[in-house]
Amino acid sequence: MTVTQIITDKAPAAIGPYSQAILAGDTLYCSGQIPLVAETGEMVAGGVAEQTVQVLTNLQQVLAAAGFSLDMVVKTTIYLEDLANFVLVNEIYAKYFTATAPARATVQVAALPKGALIEIDAVACRA
Repeated sequence: MTVTQIITDKAPAAIGPYSQAILAGDTLYCSGQIPLVAETGEMVAGGVAEQTVQVLTNLQQVLAAAGFSLDMVVKTTIYLEDLANFVLVNEIYAKYFTATAPARATVQVAALPKGALIEIDAVACRA
């Protein structure tokens, strides 16, 4: 099996010793995306709604760099700083995952990198 590191400048660079994604065979493992703007490395302005859109946009860019799309995502994990934002995040998330919704876990965490309100990681595969 071939293992390939995925790197794109269309999503924020890794802020630690990890890859944006790893392609292992036909499966893509995407690291968690936080709401940084790729061009500036700064947090997107706004609250959890704007941050959710930015996170999903970043995730789309990482997927695209490996030749994948959101329709190929089979599992996500959403990390929220406050589960009170669960309903709003779900509404936005549903606009991005319009085909078969992936399996998912959502958890509240004490803190996220750079003070983000949300982070999402994903696993995608080719059928």
